[in-house]
Amino acid sequence: MYFLKRILIWAIPAAILYILLSYHFIVIESNVKVLKKSKLTLNYTFYNTKGRNNEAILSVDALRKDGMADLLIKMGKISKERAEMIMEKHD
Repeated sequence: MYFLKRILIWAIPAAILYILLSYHFIVIESNVKVLKKSKLTLNYTFYNTKGRNNEAILSVDALRKDGMADLLIKMGKISKERAEMIMEKHD
């Protein structure tokens, strides 16, 4: 029983850390959207778009590579043409 408790004590924080390393949690208005990261890192794990324009949001390499433009298009915050123009500018 002691061994099982010990495994759980370590497994739960390890699972939480893995989730934090694997996903971006993006706050758009009052919604929280999740993007899969292309590599395990803590960079931009939590990102709030409040007060940022679309170009500033898409200028972040990690977010741009992981599909932030598609998320903004899906949320109706930017047109597909404008997103492509910003993406070309930063690539």
